[in-house]
Amino acid sequence: MKEQIGFESLTGLIAFARAGSLGSYTAAARALSVSPSAISKSVQRLERQLGVSLFTRTTRSITLTNEGRDLHERALKLLRDAEEIEQAAKAARSDPAGTLRIAASFPIGLHVIAPLLPGFRARHRKVSIDLRLSDHKVDLIEEGIDLAVRIGDLPDSSLLSRKLSPQRLCCYASPDYLAATGTPSHPDELQSHETVNLRYQSSGQLFRWPFRIGGRDVEIVPPSAIVVDASEAVISAVAAGAGIGMATSFMVAPWVKRGELVPVLSDFAVERHNITAVWPQNRRTNPAVRAFLDMLTEAT
Repeated sequence: MKEQIGFESLTGLIAFARAGSLGSYTAAARALSVSPSAISKSVQRLERQLGVSLFTRTTRSITLTNEGRDLHERALKLLRDAEEIEQAAKAARSDPAGTLRIAASFPIGLHVIAPLLPGFRARHRKVSIDLRLSDHKVDLIEEGIDLAVRIGDLPDSSLLSRKLSPQRLCCYASPDYLAATGTPSHPDELQSHETVNLRYQSSGQLFRWPFRIGGRDVEIVPPSAIVVDASEAVISAVAAGAGIGMATSFMVAPWVKRGELVPVLSDFAVERHNITAVWPQNRRTNPAVRAFLDMLTEAT
């Protein structure tokens, strides 16, 4: 009769699967909500039990050994099976419960998701939220994310998805700046105005401002004396009177409501239908995911 696998071996295989996928004990610990030392000890115990070395370790990184690579995919399958069992168990309960892990870019997280969290918690007291904000795209499967909200065109994948409300891209300026310089009536007039532009951190490219002119979309890059690499900084600088900047409607709504920013060239504004909620197939029946998706759809 085959010897049954022990509890410590199971925890070691889970730690090994995460560490092998993410490339470090620290990242695996963050994904599993434990300490890096717990991951390290679990992996070392598993190595002793199996009689093989799974990782080559340096002071800065870990890499899979040949034996580790052979076993890693099998360990990943075990982890996926365990997650599906957990999700099926959660789905059997009528009320959303447990930890809901959400990933988003900083602008979406700050302006769309974070304001929804108090209302969501008021409705679903058994759910705790783990919101992770980063401009780098995360692997939902590998990092155990339940739901992500992304901007941009999505590549074909096995993820389930739902389009959210479109975002409106428009120019904005402070009332004081416009009182001093006048308000442009056409995008061509931006050449004679102070502008603030965004440089993408990922590519180093300047943001190309889209306008709807004569029935077609036109993109321009205005001459900008101020260039920043965060959307929040564009809005803050423009609100302080630095000139005209372009931003999305969901980001500037509070500033416009307070009268600190006003739309400029709104007749030429464009809409983008590229905000999408995505979640793994094995989260389709998770009550917390469904509940948050419903609230997100209502709010956007």
